[in-house]
Amino acid sequence: MRLVDTHLHVVDPAFPLVANQGFLPEPFTVADYRARTAGLGVVGGAVVSGSFQAFDQGYLLAALELLGPGFVGVTQLPADVPDAEVLRLDAAGVRAVRFNLRRGGSAPVGDLDRLARRVHDLAGWHAELYVDSRDLAELAPVLRRLPQVTVDHLGLHADGLPDLLDLVEHGAVVKATGFGRVELDVEAAVTAILAVDPRALMAGTDLPSTRASRPFADEDLDLLGEAAGEHAEAVLEHNARHLYRLP
Repeated sequence: MRLVDTHLHVVDPAFPLVANQGFLPEPFTVADYRARTAGLGVVGGAVVSGSFQAFDQGYLLAALELLGPGFVGVTQLPADVPDAEVLRLDAAGVRAVRFNLRRGGSAPVGDLDRLARRVHDLAGWHAELYVDSRDLAELAPVLRRLPQVTVDHLGLHADGLPDLLDLVEHGAVVKATGFGRVELDVEAAVTAILAVDPRALMAGTDLPSTRASRPFADEDLDLLGEAAGEHAEAVLEHNARHLYRLP
């Protein structure tokens, strides 16, 4: 098995952390990540900024340098970020801007349309959303018009799956991650997404699984591979390579 891990967090205490709703995560360094995933066939991935990292870029640039080729960044930016900063981050391997609509720490939803379009025009980035799929119906008029959108953790809830599938029909990509966070049947959601578009699903560990009801388990990838069937290689590796522009 080869895995492009599209959703991992690095928590390096050498860089600033901001308590979110009173929560601060335990350290989870690049070395910790390498050790935890040593048997998973990881060949690349995306380091994702968490709510507790706000707009700090130092930890992300350091993590990407340590992880090396094959890894990219998904960062949080204020709406007034200078163009030069976006281009600097792009040169360092950042490929998307994240909107954490569930926990905050990112630019707010009111800035989503303008900021997502600006970073796409500047650097070809897409917008990644940590959002409960039950909120997608209200956001759909904006999201459908954006150049590219991804949604974390299968959209979290079964009740919003029809709206998530509608967004997939309009080109969105979904991360099959965080199975310890979701309130849905993972296999059913995976099957439904792939039926709409086999290119629209990507795998990831969500390590270190902060605030999840249970942490990532290696068996989650087995479940995903079985549910994906003939599309398993695309879900585990190739779809992510295309979206994140990996070699």
